[in-house]
This record gives sequence, C-alpha cells and structure tokens, in this order.
Amino acid sequence: MSITVTLENDTIKLPPDVHLPDGTRVGVPPPPEERLAVALNENRLAWMLEYAVIVDDMPADLVSGAQPLFLRHSAAGQEDVGRVSPSMKAKILAFPPRHRLRLPDRRAAERTHSLKRLRPMLVALVLVLPALLRAAEAAKSAKPNIIFILSDDLAQGDVGCYGQKLIQTPNLDRMAREGTRYTQAYCGTAVCAPSRTSLMIGQHTGHSPIRANREIGAEGQLPLPAGTFTVARLLKSEGYATACIGKWGMGMFDTTGSPLKLGFDHFFGYNCQRHAHSYFPKFLYNDDQRFSLESKNGKIYAQNLIADETLKFVNTNKDRPFFLYYSITLPHGNFEIDDQGIYKDKPWSEQEKNYAAMVTRLDTDVGRILALLKELNLDDQTLIMLAGDNGSSFPPDSPLGKRFEQAANGLRGFKRSLYEGALRQAALARWPGTVPAGRVSEEAWAFWDFLPTCAELSGGNIPAEAKLDGLSLVSFLKGGPAPKREYFYWELHEAASLQAVRWGGWKALRNGPSKSIEIYDLTTNAAESKNLAAEKPDLVAKAESLMEAAHTDDPNWPMRDSKRPAENK
Repeated sequence: MSITVTLENDTIKLPPDVHLPDGTRVGVPPPPEERLAVALNENRLAWMLEYAVIVDDMPADLVSGAQPLFLRHSAAGQEDVGRVSPSMKAKILAFPPRHRLRLPDRRAAERTHSLKRLRPMLVALVLVLPALLRAAEAAKSAKPNIIFILSDDLAQGDVGCYGQKLIQTPNLDRMAREGTRYTQAYCGTAVCAPSRTSLMIGQHTGHSPIRANREIGAEGQLPLPAGTFTVARLLKSEGYATACIGKWGMGMFDTTGSPLKLGFDHFFGYNCQRHAHSYFPKFLYNDDQRFSLESKNGKIYAQNLIADETLKFVNTNKDRPFFLYYSITLPHGNFEIDDQGIYKDKPWSEQEKNYAAMVTRLDTDVGRILALLKELNLDDQTLIMLAGDNGSSFPPDSPLGKRFEQAANGLRGFKRSLYEGALRQAALARWPGTVPAGRVSEEAWAFWDFLPTCAELSGGNIPAEAKLDGLSLVSFLKGGPAPKREYFYWELHEAASLQAVRWGGWKALRNGPSKSIEIYDLTTNAAESKNLAAEKPDLVAKAESLMEAAHTDDPNWPMRDSKRPAENK
C-alpha cells in the first residue's frame, strides 16, 4: 500500500484515503515491491512511502545508532522517532512480511502532527534518501521479468516503425515509441532451428550444435545435446518460472532436446517446425502431452490457443520472476488466417491479404501482453524484447516482396543467405524507466548476446563449459554503447556451407568453401553492392583468418559446396 504524507503550512497530514477500517493490519510487501520516492509539486513536499515509514514492532537490532530515521506507531497511538545505525540503513527496504503497518482508526489517520516534532525524521530521510532510492532501484532491477517474443520470419519491412505503409502494426510501433528500435540487430543465422539455438544457448553458428534445419523422422528436428546450457536453465536456477509457448523445433520430448529437459517448466504449442507450418493443425502439445484440435464446429486456429496461453502464464506467475519465451509462428507460411480483418476488401491476392492479416494478428497478440502487464502493474518490472528469427523471407521481386516492399531498407539478400537483408531483423526492446523511450540504435548486437544479458539481469552464473560467444547487453539496453567485440560470425549449412564475418564496419562472405571471399564496407555500402575483395587483399586475408578461428568442425555440419546426394532428392 502507499502512505502519502503531505507538508502544508508547517504541518504534516496523513490523508484519510489511507484509513484502514476495523484496525486492519496490512502486511509489508516483500522485495522487490519496495519503493521510496519524493515528488516536489509547487510548494508541497509529498513523501510517497510504498514500504514502511510507520512500522509496528520494528526489529530491536535496527533501533540503535545515531540517525533518526522513521516514526514508530504504538498501539496507544503515540509516536516517537526510531533510530537506525548507518550500517542498518539499507535494511529499511528489507523488512520481512511479519512486520506490519498499523493505522488504528480514521481519527489517527487524519491526525495533524507537529512539523517541529517530526523535523529530525524528515531531515534524516532527506540525508539518506539518495542511498535508499539507489537501493530500491537495485532491488527493483535485480530480477526483472523477461519476455522474448520471437516471430517466425518477421522482417524489418513488415513493421510500421521500420517504414511499412500497408500493414498496420500499432502495438509494435508503440513498443518502438516506448522503448528502443534496433536497425542492426542480427539473428543467429538465416533459418529457424539454428537461429533459435543461438538465442537459447549463447553461441554463434560456428560453435553451436545446430547449424541448419535438419529433419528427424516423421516429427521433429535434430535435438540439442543432453545437458545443453540454455537461457531457461540459467533463469530457472535463479528462481524464475519458465515457459516456451509457440514453437520449439530443437528436439522432440523423447530426445535430449526436449524443452522440458532444458530448463522450461512449461511448454505449449508446436514442437516440430514442419508441424508448425499449419495454423489449423490436428493437435498441439501441452507440456509433452498431445491434445486434439478436432472440432465438430470446424477448424481451430492454433494461434488463438497459443496467445491465450501466454496470458495465462503471465497471470499465474505475476507474483514471482518469470521468463516467457514466446516463440510465435506468425507470419511464417503456410499463409493462413481465420480472419482477414481490415484487409478483407483490399484489391490484393488472397496470399497478400492473409500475410498482412497475419502480421497484424501478431501485433494484436503482442498488444494483449502489453495490456496485461499494465493491468498487473508489471510494466516497469518487465523487459520485453521482440525480434524475427531471420531477415526478409521473400525475394524482392516476388509478389509479396513487391507488394509490401520488404527490401525498402536497401539491404541485399533474404532468408537462407548471409547477406545483410537475411541477417538483420526487426528488433525492439521495451522496459519502461530502464530502456530509453524513442531511441533508435544503429549499433550491432546478435542473438547469442541474449543469454549473457539474462545472466547479468538475474545474477545467474554461467558454467565455464557453456563457452558462450555472446556479451551482455544490459548497459546497452539501458542507453549505453553496444559492447565491444572482435567480430560477429555466421554459418549456414542448408545447401552449400555459407560463412560470413563482420568486424567493425567490414563484412566478408564466402558462399561455399571453394568460393572466393567477398568484402563489403557496411559503413558506406550496407546494400553490399560493391565487392572490394580485389582492392583489399589484406582484408580478404583477415576475413579468412577470422572464419577459420570462429569455425569448429562438427561431423553433422561438414563444409561442402552442395547438398549431399540424398538431400537433393
């Protein structure tokens, strides 16, 4: 609860709106709910104590020393100033729930107190206020809720705040206004499974165990190895409730890659990414239990259930730190929607209407999460990051590419290549009061930075055997510069083995082990239209050296110039 004490005409008043009828005793909330803030409004000094100023049964070990700090309220309604030693000041923000606020009756709540009598307490509060505010802020940010919304194939060109004119994305645009938009946020690589692996385990694709989409049997993909250290395992060890809702694609439940074996308390949705191509599937999974979506009333749009489950998880865990990995399948093909909405009467193809409606539906479901966080008063305790798992998904000259101008950002390439258009994706971060509002950052970061970021936010430890490639983005998220690093690196083994490396403003690509290295200056040529390799042999040599250093051989991912014969079928 809040107690506002207002200074007016040399008196301090406890306003009647804090009266608790019948002598109700209110438990002091446990951390991190504590706050101490001061507002100066014209000539009025308002003290907002969302923790404890009037404390009943204050611990004896706090009542000592030389600094008058807060008022004790006895059962008889008399007040006296308690004293707290300097070494115990921080503990004002750490009273356990057994210590209670007591407001005996309305008369006591409305009683006017002498300013002269209470001046020592106010002076002491002014002196220690900055330290208490810092302590409260540290407690607030120690374990924030973390939501990562990973869209399947959302590109910069799909979102209004990146320049999209035809598709409406009001909630994502709001996230950009209330947070930070990134123009050079890099995915793990340019297809689903390896990009998501990079996000989950903090390694780039030169080191990670998944470097392409690899189908296993009738349902499921190549699983993550047993014991893989994931961001979910990290956060679970720090007391977070953890859930993956949407799509997994890194191992079925009977394999070592099951999300339920790698740190997630709860799973809901599609495990297999091929299965996720259908938005009207015959079944989904709740944890590892398959449940039917057969309906007498017709097909069930899976996203309706998935979106509802995210809200259920947040509601269920609103009183503890939680990590929600919302791996939303929209707007990946098949291009299916249960309602074309505002696009129904557009003079477009059915595919174009569906695609636009899918992006807007994604936006709507993000808006539902934002609204729930506000309703639960969790806004300023929750970091939300949103990204696509790769860049543009269509060729610029395809019907969808042309209709929605996905290449309007001027970047070359799309899904399954390693040019900038395939690797840079729509990315936003929002955390009111912590992530700067309205900021647009052109500094680079990558998916493998997410795990070390969560480690710093949660205070969790990363085992040495995890061998992370990422760097924490906490200072960057808060408005500082991006962390300095030697290079970014990508591989992709869908057809030929592709490699790319970026250091500073330079970018190098090799579209197969026998191909020549290409060199681009991204500071002057982000479109990668001018290959400088012939003019910069020293940079070619540097790129080759970096590629060799960043690549670890893996028998599942041999370097090759084409698909294996069996895969060409």
